[in-house]
Amino acid sequence: MTFHPHNSVRLAILCWLAAAVCAFAGEFRPIGDYILRSRTKITGDHVTQITIKPMIIHVSTDGIQVRVFGDDETEARSTYEIYRSDGIGRQNGRSGVLEVIPGVQATSNQGGSFRHLRLTREALTITQFPGISDQTIVTQAIAVTPANESHTANQVPPAKEPDRQP
Repeated sequence: MTFHPHNSVRLAILCWLAAAVCAFAGEFRPIGDYILRSRTKITGDHVTQITIKPMIIHVSTDGIQVRVFGDDETEARSTYEIYRSDGIGRQNGRSGVLEVIPGVQATSNQGGSFRHLRLTREALTITQFPGISDQTIVTQAIAVTPANESHTANQVPPAKEPDRQP
């Protein structure tokens, strides 16, 4: 077997490319911050609104998974596997026409509880189906800031109180 200098250069380039791919593969990028606005429990034909405190959640992705976590809780996060990234179908409120907007759908199955995540630039919806239960829990959040701005929970705008007449 003869040594060719071109082979070692090619090998070095291939090793460098492989290392670069591995370095970027596990890197999560911020998508944005969302504020939890509502949680609804559905049991049979019973729908119950669950009172929640508005809370900022942060969302990031590496293109394969989506991570959702609260302020200062990077270790306490939920991870979802992306299964669809070609858009989200929604019904246009004005015309009723079905439209496709940019977004992803992902799932998680931990501890016998199946969760589905629907994520767009404007909103995040998590639908949870607890195991051995007839309940479905739907949590909704709306986008509050672009991904490159950071916010804390005390910057959350207060919920608007209804006007009271004397």
